[in-house]
Amino acid sequence: MIPPAGTRPRSRHSVAAQASLLAVGALLACAGCSGSPSAAPAAVRPGAGKSAAASPGAGADVTAGPTPSLPPGTITLAFGGDVHFTERTAVRLNGTPADPALGPISRTVASADFAMVNLETAITTRGSEEPKLYHFRTPPSALTALQKSGVDAVSMANNHAVDYGPAGLTDTLDAVHHAPIPVLGIGANEAEAYKPYVKDIRGVKLAVVAASQVMDLTNDKFRAGPKKPGIASALDPTKLVAAVKRAKAKADVVVVYLHWGTEGQSCPGAEQKSIAAKLSAAGATAVVGTHAHVMLGSGMLGPTYVNYGLGNLLWYGTSPYPRSDDSGIATLTIARGKVVKQGFTAAVVDGRGVPMPQAGAAAKAVTDRLATLRACTSLLPAPR
Repeated sequence: MIPPAGTRPRSRHSVAAQASLLAVGALLACAGCSGSPSAAPAAVRPGAGKSAAASPGAGADVTAGPTPSLPPGTITLAFGGDVHFTERTAVRLNGTPADPALGPISRTVASADFAMVNLETAITTRGSEEPKLYHFRTPPSALTALQKSGVDAVSMANNHAVDYGPAGLTDTLDAVHHAPIPVLGIGANEAEAYKPYVKDIRGVKLAVVAASQVMDLTNDKFRAGPKKPGIASALDPTKLVAAVKRAKAKADVVVVYLHWGTEGQSCPGAEQKSIAAKLSAAGATAVVGTHAHVMLGSGMLGPTYVNYGLGNLLWYGTSPYPRSDDSGIATLTIARGKVVKQGFTAAVVDGRGVPMPQAGAAAKAVTDRLATLRACTSLLPAPR
């Protein structure tokens, strides 16, 4: 549930091998360094170091451009939380190269080999509101705005993807099929909704899948089926686990982006821990997610990096939960299929809804608090 506007809308989110790992640490010592909160961003190329061409739709194989500073077999992945283009953030659809939709943090997003966020809205101008309290929609240009901020893919497996009913879902799927970047976790049927996006990055094959574990009207009424359009569901993890196993059979790195958890709660629930364990056993390299509108802890579950909550990123209003404006981008360095470094660029969502990178004591306050949240996750510290 999201409180009315004007309160904080809930709303919501061998030696050679050793040498390579040492090189990762040296070359990426500043992964997660934060920029000045007041500095205007330099013009952002869509995905600096990434392919200049627009990405094709979900499920396609594409090849990223070279990033010669990284050792062979090493890639970087960046993840952000929930994004809206409505109310105070609607103007961000008109971002410029000097001030893209995500603001200064776009530099961090664009510098990764692959970056992903959650777009928590229907993509439509039609349809009727579903019988729920809050409704969100945006035009297809939202996907272009995110691409210009360095985002490579978005998840729409969430509880607001079908806020405007069947007509809105039809428009959303049309936008997805013509999108400049892949949109995961939603489709014309379950095969499409659970289909991984696969991308070759300098010889490292990355696969990404998305699903929602939030128990709500969308996951009940608009869950994708064999011949039914909708979102990929993780309420019964069977199909998601099978999708991860299929992805693992053909990819070196498998990421699962989930909509999960309980709004306002900064510790993961039993259902989150249970599915994280299943996905780790199925071969997931990383499991990340959003929805609680506050950040949750992160760390290692065996060989799998788990981030239980990325919090709000580009946010339309305010949330009633303490520290809901704390935000940031988690950046993973993966070498030879294993997470070898976690970086974090601390940010705070400002009065425009824009995540502003922090420096000095302000950044330390966010990262120190985030570090304390691992205590209730049962996770081990991630490499830094």
